[in-house]
Amino acid sequence: MTHVPARDGTKLYGESTGDGPPIVFVHELAGSCRAFDLQVAAFKSRFRCVAFSARGYPPSDVPPSVELYSQDHAAADIGAIFDGFGLESAHVVGVSMGSASTLQFAIRHPDRVRSITLTSIGSGSDMKPGEFAANMEVLAELTLKSGMRALAEHYAATPTRYRLKEKNPSEYKNFIEQLASGSALGITNTMRGVQEKRPTIYTYKDRIAALKVPALIVLGAEDEPCIGPAHFLKETLPGARLEVVPKTGHCVNLEEPALYNRLVMGFIEGVEAKRRG
Repeated sequence: MTHVPARDGTKLYGESTGDGPPIVFVHELAGSCRAFDLQVAAFKSRFRCVAFSARGYPPSDVPPSVELYSQDHAAADIGAIFDGFGLESAHVVGVSMGSASTLQFAIRHPDRVRSITLTSIGSGSDMKPGEFAANMEVLAELTLKSGMRALAEHYAATPTRYRLKEKNPSEYKNFIEQLASGSALGITNTMRGVQEKRPTIYTYKDRIAALKVPALIVLGAEDEPCIGPAHFLKETLPGARLEVVPKTGHCVNLEEPALYNRLVMGFIEGVEAKRRG
């Protein structure tokens, strides 16, 4: 457990567990480093697992200005975690917002990325211009007016997440409690600085097509906002593998942890075998 400095001095909290080839886990908007506890528990006997909380998510610092939150900052913060934990290269596993920053980090630093796993990526990319940003602003206002628990309960009841309560009640409860305990300032700054201003995934078509890193894309079959972006990545990212998980929404790693862990571990072990070969 440690804090490492980002390029602007923001302190990022991270945890390193286990030994072996390194994996860095990058969480979603409604998450934190705790969102990957089920993955770390399964992977730590074979891999060094590094999970961190993004800026705005305690115990990481919560910069007060929205100007200190952006997709560029999010991608750079992954690099800060690499440096702070002494990682020359690593596999990177992202979920939702974390997948977006993982992809950006890989585009900018492909030499440091052994593989990328992009889970539930691309929400908002198929909406009309400005619609996704407007939705984020509604959530920001809800959070500031009614608090983090209201946001947590709203999120947990959305169509892409209701399966979590049905399939994994204990993780559903954990999801609400962890989100409710977060920083209202941090998450609203993230919504406004990262999510509202983030270009659609299609903006990066040429750079994605030129990216040469092993890639696994994981999609919940009922995660409608991510279906188009996931198939776009499968068609555009050279050699990318797409896994679609039936009867599953946005929280794939929490709804189906055993299956998700097998998919991701098998993929990463295959990449490591090729590296050794």
